[in-house]
Amino acid sequence: MDHQKPKFYALSMFPYPSGSLHMGHVRNYTITDVIARLKRMQGYRVLHPMGWDAFGLPAENAAIDRGVHPAKWTYQNIDQMRSQLKCLGLSIDWDIELATCSDDYYKWTQWIFLQFFDAGLAYQKEATVNWDPVDQTVLANEQVDSEGRGFRSGVKVERKLLKQWFLQITHYAEELLNDLGQLPQWPERVKLMQANWIGKSTGAYLEFPIIGTYQKIGVYTTRPDTVYGVSYLVLAPEHPLIKQVTTEERKSVVEIFIQEVINESELERTKDDKPKRGIPTGGKAINPFTGEEIPIWIADYVIYEHVTGAVMGVPAHDTRDFKFAKEQNLPIKVVIIPETGDLSVELTAAYTEPGIITNSDQFDGMDSVHGKQAIIEFAETQGIGKAMVQYRLRDWLISRQRYWGTPIPIIHCPNCGAVPVPDADLPVKLPENVEFSGRGASPLAKLESWVNVPCPRCGTPAKRESDTMDTFLDSFWYFLRYPDAHNKQQIFDSGKINDWLPVDQYVGGIEHAILHLLYSRFLTKFLRDRGLFSFNEPFKCLLTQGMVKGLTYVNPNKSGKDKWVSSSEVNPEYPCDPETGEELIELYTTMSKSKGNGVAPEDVIAKYGADTTRMFVLFKAPPEKDLEWSEADVEGQFRFLNRLWRLVTDFICTQNGINTVTTKEISQMEKELHRTIHTSIKEISKDLEGSYQFNTAISELMKLSNAITDAKCKDSAVYAEGIRSLVLLSAPFAPHITEELWHLLGNSDSVHSSTWAKYKAEALVADQIPLVIQIMGKTRGVIKVPADLDKIALEKYARESELAQRYIKDREIKKVVVVPGKLVNFVVG
Repeated sequence: MDHQKPKFYALSMFPYPSGSLHMGHVRNYTITDVIARLKRMQGYRVLHPMGWDAFGLPAENAAIDRGVHPAKWTYQNIDQMRSQLKCLGLSIDWDIELATCSDDYYKWTQWIFLQFFDAGLAYQKEATVNWDPVDQTVLANEQVDSEGRGFRSGVKVERKLLKQWFLQITHYAEELLNDLGQLPQWPERVKLMQANWIGKSTGAYLEFPIIGTYQKIGVYTTRPDTVYGVSYLVLAPEHPLIKQVTTEERKSVVEIFIQEVINESELERTKDDKPKRGIPTGGKAINPFTGEEIPIWIADYVIYEHVTGAVMGVPAHDTRDFKFAKEQNLPIKVVIIPETGDLSVELTAAYTEPGIITNSDQFDGMDSVHGKQAIIEFAETQGIGKAMVQYRLRDWLISRQRYWGTPIPIIHCPNCGAVPVPDADLPVKLPENVEFSGRGASPLAKLESWVNVPCPRCGTPAKRESDTMDTFLDSFWYFLRYPDAHNKQQIFDSGKINDWLPVDQYVGGIEHAILHLLYSRFLTKFLRDRGLFSFNEPFKCLLTQGMVKGLTYVNPNKSGKDKWVSSSEVNPEYPCDPETGEELIELYTTMSKSKGNGVAPEDVIAKYGADTTRMFVLFKAPPEKDLEWSEADVEGQFRFLNRLWRLVTDFICTQNGINTVTTKEISQMEKELHRTIHTSIKEISKDLEGSYQFNTAISELMKLSNAITDAKCKDSAVYAEGIRSLVLLSAPFAPHITEELWHLLGNSDSVHSSTWAKYKAEALVADQIPLVIQIMGKTRGVIKVPADLDKIALEKYARESELAQRYIKDREIKKVVVVPGKLVNFVVG
């Protein structure tokens, strides 16, 4: 590869090898391929790789259901999907293909984990987790639906206390937030989603003494200005102080309540539309600002992992607290009023806006914004609180109790504790002789011959960590491996990484806007700090393509999977449920097998060819918008490519071998075609930079095709230039047909290694321009006039034109309105 050329790293988010491509894959990889092909033609050296996000639960479930090893199932799927991708004509460098389940890849995933461990950013602790009782594994909050069910098994998850491994992503929270400003070529909504996920807030940590003990309950609040309105405290059911604050007579009901709540998922407990449940403990605390006694409650909506696991109840100024206080008949004390002073004595809703502090001793009359800081300063001088910056982001729980994942390279020794596996012993390979039952402990935990090992430090009998890593660890660094994919001595050569990274264009779904992208940014900053490379962000430009939607039908009288009716079973003129005869609702929704609206890419390719398939997904909608599948639009692109073929082959049969263009002594039609050619080059080149408006670029190709078709100068050099330019400009979109046509035009090299067309500025200057003729403001037609006429000359040309004379004749012209370069309007009697 010529390293004198500028580099361009074009990357699509790699797929999970499920066994078959869907139209979403086609769209994603075609977009990136067009960019990669364009950049090569523009003189860049391009890295355009592909790999497989190959670990994960589906393969293990397949092993359980089908009796086949996850590795065999996964590699079969990879082979099938690779052949499907190749049918699309993707210009991928298959020599550096990778799969995350290969031990020469996950060796370095384990090495990365040990770097975190060495830095003190990988640690193990007990945590309450979402436990799927069917899949027997921990689920992230994002893998639990709104009803508290696991994303694969569909059963209610349980809350379970387990010892788990975490990566301390919160160590980089501030930098991850601030550096979003270094990403001007990311979609604003993605940056906003990440900022909200990180969730920085500035507030106060306040302590409330527990009556009858020497202990205090710590709370975090973003509204210290409302502290004089606290009428109760609420603890999470898991809070360690519950036993100490619960009175003897309340003990049994508190224990029953905790058991009812503790198995609910965090999502269930915090849903806005769900009633908030809670009970008093009988204990009381002191509001250190007022000296008043306030009751201590426990409630389901308070989560122990959220900051301190306790909140102060200020019902007059918090919507959730207001609702809870009303339900439980708790006091509501107003301490913030609007600047107008108008606030109903009998509140019907919480007042949550800024205002004037009241009922708050020496802070009365202050505006609440400045009052926050004054109250924090007071708390610090009194030793009852302090300023605090808090993040919604929590440390990343990476443990999974499954087999098909990267083993965590830790050995637990009774003497030495958690000991890292030495680098020389990596990778810790997944054993093959395991049984898959889908029940009980992980297959690794049951394999004694694998689990039992000596401690690397002292030789004492010890045990391997049997948890595997969250698959997000496999994908949060894969883009760093491609530039040096075959390096067996180190994770990568830093020189190669600094040369190729950051990725110039990353393409993938919006569903990865938070976790994958945030984790990759986190890793990049960590490895930078370890001295492995010098850049701060992994992806320079990000394109989040829309979903591919297909036509389907819904029976509103049914629920679940039964409500979807495949379009193949419905008469579109009279859409009725084939089982019940009930009227159906027609809509476009994301393609899926369950909805019966999926379109298999191989079927489209078999019928229309890969180039048509590519052209359709690029033309139908801008890349960031959702795309609605339409057979008619596929047919339209098929017809365009056939027209392209006929144009070029007809030209080849009649051409005179003229390949040079001169603007001297050529006809007006040739001049106009020449201008259209270079306008197309300019507009298509502009569409393919930055925002990648492939649909408008293809529209320009169609305009150029129409202009060539209509041109009455087929034996001219200008026409030959038009044919050549049309093929060249179409190449990134339709690589197969253009390659063949390029060779038919007599070229020995590949069209894809040819130089991208450049427009000539002088060719864009028009000799003649269209001038609209209006009579009494109504357009009557268009005439061609010289481009350099002034107002007087334009009026003369227009007045004397046959078109104008047809309507003016002998009528009196009362007024003439001339808009240079656009129109002449005659006002007549």
